[in-house]
Amino acid sequence: MNDLVVSALSCAREVQSGDDLVSLLLDALAAANRTLGDGDVVVVTSKVVSKSEGRVVRFDGTEQAKLRLIDDESTRVLRRRGGLRITETAHGFVNANAGIDLSNTSPGTAVLLPTDPDRSARRLRSELARRIHLEVGVVITDTFGRAWRNGVTDVAIGSAGIQAILDLRGTRDANGRLLEATEVAVVDEIAAAANLVLHKAAATPFAILRGLDTSFFGQGSILGDVVRARHDDLFR
Repeated sequence: MNDLVVSALSCAREVQSGDDLVSLLLDALAAANRTLGDGDVVVVTSKVVSKSEGRVVRFDGTEQAKLRLIDDESTRVLRRRGGLRITETAHGFVNANAGIDLSNTSPGTAVLLPTDPDRSARRLRSELARRIHLEVGVVITDTFGRAWRNGVTDVAIGSAGIQAILDLRGTRDANGRLLEATEVAVVDEIAAAANLVLHKAAATPFAILRGLDTSFFGQGSILGDVVRARHDDLFR
């Protein structure tokens, strides 16, 4: 088994609407004297994906404007407390305030989640393959809280080239016991590992994960594989 190595890459400037993220990633690799290899995983923060795709809106900082944005980006509000909303987005994500981000963005603006993060990941992967002729995985991450646990962690909201869920049902554990319910969220584990090097106060929107077992590569998506269907959800 290979050792996993996760490293962050800095971006030379603020990402703007219409920017080519693949070019920015390749520039960041060159500046760090790094190269990609087959089987690497490219991790990209959702904020720079959103910025490049024009998902930045004007925001005057008022509570009324914030709640209006949350309503616009939500399909359902599950819980309310003061100005906090736990919402379900059109993607099917359950998160705080519809994932709207007010940090690390220009004053008077707010950053919305990408419209289709899986599609964004597929585009990045396809363009990397076209330009540098390598097969890599791509994971787009965002920071989520967890019910019943303090603290936040990064999770995958878009992916391409990775089996999002490793289904171990029907296999046996080290003691020979049949596993009946174990499904591992590989993409979320990649996102959490990358979060250890993607510091919030640093201009590091990219990370490279090297050494992932080749069995984790394949077809998969967040919407199709990770977001739990409502009829299987005991809490909504």
